[in-house]
Amino acid sequence: MTRHDGDTERTFAALPPAHGRGFAQTWWGQAWLKALEDTALDTAQLRTGRRLARAGAVGAVSVRPGRLTAIVQDRDRTAHRADVLLEELSPGQWDRFLDMAVERAGHVAALLDREMPPHLVEEAAAAGMELLPGLGDLEPTCDCEAWDHCGHTAALCYQVARLLDQDPFVLLLMRGRGKATLLNALQSRSGASAAERTGQEGVDAAEAYAAGDILPELPPLPGLPDEPGLPPSLDTETPPAPGIDPAALEFLAARTAVVAHRLLAETLRDPAERRPSGADLTASEDAVRLAAGDPGQDVADRLADGSGRGREGMAAAVRAWRHGGPAAVAVLDEEWKAQGETLARARAALESAWDADERPELRARGNRWTVVGAPVQLRLGRDGRWWPYHKEHGRWLPSGGAAQDPATALTSAELAAAEGAAPSSGQ
Repeated sequence: MTRHDGDTERTFAALPPAHGRGFAQTWWGQAWLKALEDTALDTAQLRTGRRLARAGAVGAVSVRPGRLTAIVQDRDRTAHRADVLLEELSPGQWDRFLDMAVERAGHVAALLDREMPPHLVEEAAAAGMELLPGLGDLEPTCDCEAWDHCGHTAALCYQVARLLDQDPFVLLLMRGRGKATLLNALQSRSGASAAERTGQEGVDAAEAYAAGDILPELPPLPGLPDEPGLPPSLDTETPPAPGIDPAALEFLAARTAVVAHRLLAETLRDPAERRPSGADLTASEDAVRLAAGDPGQDVADRLADGSGRGREGMAAAVRAWRHGGPAAVAVLDEEWKAQGETLARARAALESAWDADERPELRARGNRWTVVGAPVQLRLGRDGRWWPYHKEHGRWLPSGGAAQDPATALTSAELAAAEGAAPSSGQ
């Protein structure tokens, strides 16, 4: 998450630990780290900085013209304020940069696409503007009073390399200009340049196409409401059209609001924390999902009839859904033949789940193993997990969630059979 304070400071929330990955994936992020590593005199401090950054010890990072700031925690949780200074470009240098960017609009388009064009850096350097830092340009200061780069300032620099990977405008802000200020100035100069070119032969088509419109920064994302919205009531004096059930429509609208709220919450998460979305549901699975939302009896009956499950079948499917969603419903519905490597793994799991003198006698049919002489059963899912089932009133019903260990699943089935009903589940 990024907070913008005007256009002169951006504050980036602490990033998650960087286990198993490099700090810089882009060439400009790597150039930033090269400036750090070429400058630091003590390689041990660099190693300490990498370790702290990987462990997530760097707090929120504040980026301002000429300065980076963050609180960095040592391994003993002692907090230090670390700052890294970088010289700002002069007003004259910025003027030359803007003129150059307007002349080659493709550079701006690349920046907006979060890319740092190599030609932009080269041309800026040729015009006397070093965008990326060089040897000795990153000046450290820390309250631990180290005279050179310490582990805290090094950790800050390693973390900033990750931020630069995500948005090269961070570098331009360090050099003195925020994104909105730059884009507004570019838009003004672009308009003036276009007016000056009126009557001339034209501009390069490839550059014009690549640039598109230079637009201002998008507004911040909306906040997440505390709870899903309530759809309007359809209970009016106007009679519904033939075949329209107002109660069913109100229920569908309410469930849609719940799903929309969940999707918005997922979208607003930090990208590193987002969970992968599941596959689209079939019509049959969606009917079970809706029935699991406790609709009124009339709507529940329509879902049961429309899905072809009937009341008892839908009740069993809802119980499965609450234990494990679509995967649990698939295990309820499907009977398939385990064979080859799948069968071998299943048998090995069953053999190792109990000691020889404790192993129950199981009768196999397809992907289902029923305990001989007992109303309990194990069902193998296509993902290799075991699902507990027990017989109740002549029907096999799901007893709980899946387990990697068949003995654990069988215990759930035995407990449910002993109670005469599956325990409730709140998925």
